[in-house]
Amino acid sequence: MAAIEREAYARLERCGLRPSPQRLLIMEYLIGHLTHPTVEDIHKKLCQKVPTLSRTTVYNTLRLFAENGAAQMLTIDEHRVCYDGIVEPHAHFYCKKCGKIFDILISDANLLRVSADLGGNKATEMQLYYRGVCAKCVESEQ
Repeated sequence: MAAIEREAYARLERCGLRPSPQRLLIMEYLIGHLTHPTVEDIHKKLCQKVPTLSRTTVYNTLRLFAENGAAQMLTIDEHRVCYDGIVEPHAHFYCKKCGKIFDILISDANLLRVSADLGGNKATEMQLYYRGVCAKCVESEQ
């Protein structure tokens, strides 16, 4: 069993999800492709491997992953929902020009400091993101 397959299986079990063949396939894709794919992106790619995989199955599986902490659902772009296989605390940058989403690694301590004063509220999840123009697009404008 390859490292990604082991990681996918372990993550599903850790999150209390039964590692069915479809769930494993989708989780392996998320772990192996750090591009913040949409349901459509994942479905299109995995249908080449499993033609009977439905878009509904991909959608429902990704929602289940997000609800159980196995993946993150990103709504940084108001026109699409993306998914992230990295569940450790980190931020995202959305480029308004090219539409790409990039990971920004921030230490846990910094994230905790930013969200320390919640006024007595208890957060169960957190998303930190920036919007603007990425370095590559800035460079191409000049």
